Amino acid sequence: MKYLVPGYLAPYILTGMITIITTVLLGLRRALRRAAWTEKDRAKAFWSVALLLAGWFIFAAATSTAGWYRPASGPPTIQYGLLIPIVVGAVLFRVSPLVRRTLAIIPDTWLVGVQVYRVLGVIFLVLYAGGHLSALFALPAGLGDTLVGIFAPFVAASFARSSEGSSARVRVWNWLGITDLVVAVTLGFVTSPSPLQLASFDRPSGLIAMFPLSLIPVFAVPFSILLHLASLRRLSQRDEAGITEQRTPQIASTGGLKRKVAIQQ
Repeated sequence: MKYLVPGYLAPYILTGMITIITTVLLGLRRALRRAAWTEKDRAKAFWSVALLLAGWFIFAAATSTAGWYRPASGPPTIQYGLLIPIVVGAVLFRVSPLVRRTLAIIPDTWLVGVQVYRVLGVIFLVLYAGGHLSALFALPAGLGDTLVGIFAPFVAASFARSSEGSSARVRVWNWLGITDLVVAVTLGFVTSPSPLQLASFDRPSGLIAMFPLSLIPVFAVPFSILLHLASLRRLSQRDEAGITEQRTPQIASTGGLKRKVAIQQ
């Protein structure tokens, strides 16, 4: 089956991806300037992230252009472009001192607010309206992404005003954002041509596995999930630090009481 790729799609997707990468790097540079690091450490962190993002994007674009993920009669392959970056990123969160140190200086509000780019998911609704995607996939994916993106700056602003009072709200937003992506990916599989297709045979979503739209599942989706995981990790660290701070005064108070009793004796 042949799929018509609308002429507006490539400029829209490529401009959106480049904007995401540029925004992330500008935010990182700003955070590094505020950090009490040496100039050498700042440059190392910035260029490491920049080269990682650029290399990932170039690889995703090259494999998409080469047709690695195109609809075929065999098993789908796009899951590799989706899952491998998530696994690699999660491992780096744990084992790379540079990644952990860099994440530590990025404001929590930025990890949330930057995902305003998710409003770009409205393209799924546009493609559905043009008859290029199935409703079963396009409507949940488009509406979910758009809503997550719209709420991102509001949740970030709320967290900036009161981190303790809004941490639960940020956690819920993160899990809703992850759920939206999981649902979209699942529906993409069951509505696209492959042995896994279960629905939308009259209008399959094969376009999602073709360049340039395939850049969303092999770059934007795993990147968004990693941002969600980074935000959740920071919230957990914040909670652990709060528990430690609460215990420390208690220990100090107990120690002071023991010394006072000893002196009286």
